[in-house]
Amino acid sequence: MYPFFHWVSMVLFERSEEIFQDENVLHDDYQPQSLEERDEEVERFTAYLQPVINGSQPRHIFLYGKTGVGKTAVTKYLLQHLEQDATQYDDLQVQSVYLNCEDLTSSYRVAVSLVNDLRAPDNQISRTGYPLNAVYDMLWEKLDEIGGTILIVLDEVDYIGDDDSILYQLPRARSNGKIENARIGIIGISNDFKFREKLDPHVEDTLCERELHFPPYDAEDLRNILQKRAELAFDDNVLNGDVIPLCAAFAAQDKGSARQGLDLLLEAGDLARRRSDQQVTEPHVREAKQLLEKQRIEESMKELTSHGHLTLLAMVSSTVSDPSSVPLQKRTIYEKYCDLVHATDRDPLGGRAFHNHLAELSMLGILDRRKRNEGRGGGIYYEYKIDVSMEAAISTLEHLHLSTELNLESLREDAKKQELM
Repeated sequence: MYPFFHWVSMVLFERSEEIFQDENVLHDDYQPQSLEERDEEVERFTAYLQPVINGSQPRHIFLYGKTGVGKTAVTKYLLQHLEQDATQYDDLQVQSVYLNCEDLTSSYRVAVSLVNDLRAPDNQISRTGYPLNAVYDMLWEKLDEIGGTILIVLDEVDYIGDDDSILYQLPRARSNGKIENARIGIIGISNDFKFREKLDPHVEDTLCERELHFPPYDAEDLRNILQKRAELAFDDNVLNGDVIPLCAAFAAQDKGSARQGLDLLLEAGDLARRRSDQQVTEPHVREAKQLLEKQRIEESMKELTSHGHLTLLAMVSSTVSDPSSVPLQKRTIYEKYCDLVHATDRDPLGGRAFHNHLAELSMLGILDRRKRNEGRGGGIYYEYKIDVSMEAAISTLEHLHLSTELNLESLREDAKKQELM
């Protein structure tokens, strides 16, 4: 006979009434009632959308700028107002469709997603099995059935890559006789400043009919943005006076991203709540920065090969060996990389492949790469330095199991001696 267990009901989770008033205000999907520090961009964007209210063919608009500088927030904010304001006119019908292209790496996938977004939930099509032209025909049919003005937002449009026929087909659907009852406007959003250079010239001429550049926020901009959100997100008198300026300063020093500042504020508040602290203070922010940085590096490093990991280790090791020599040239880092590769019984990559790993680490924001031009005598070359905290970099390498092959404990101790941690 099995013993009889009597389970006593116990509460594991209870609502916390400390620190936060509404933490959702700090999350990525929160849509603010007003936009801070983007007056010029909102004004120009509004002017580009004016033909829609006039009942004319919409302009195709391309927005670019780094992550977290307000491109998507401004787009959603203005389209929400545009759809609402259009309802006052009996002869006007305006609808927008938002699509994030991060997982849509081809025109086929984008077209299928658009068809399914426009169709009813019980009338979806599968992501495979149809010729591209058949999917386009379904898309034209649905767009014409809806009619009116339809604005299609393609966020992170650069993920489509070279397979960009959808960017050619959509803007020309009406002029090519594919649709009659609908007017299509495309709003492309990209973090890649060089994306338009990769487009077919015919696509570029149409998609980039109107352009908006969103520059990074400076520290003052970020303080104002964070202050407005904090007033809604936190209980009264919870934030120490140094918290918002410090979050803004860290975000401004990095990428000028409001998203980064908000993430810092949220993580700092969460640390205080978990520890039952009564206030969010500067040490919470500094610890939150390290935690978020470590998470970001770990996520980025998952996509790299073991040689990418060893490239970062070579950069860290070279920096710890001689901090005064930073920034480092590729030759110095490559010599250290070769030593590490041999120590782990691997074969080293050639110079070009190694350079590609350095470039990828720079693109991920883990390394800072600067071009130097020494003229005819010295030539052009790159210099590198670590662009994250040493603690975050070494902790990430330890979690990648390199410590089983190499002595990272002594590297950590040396970094401390050099006061790099």
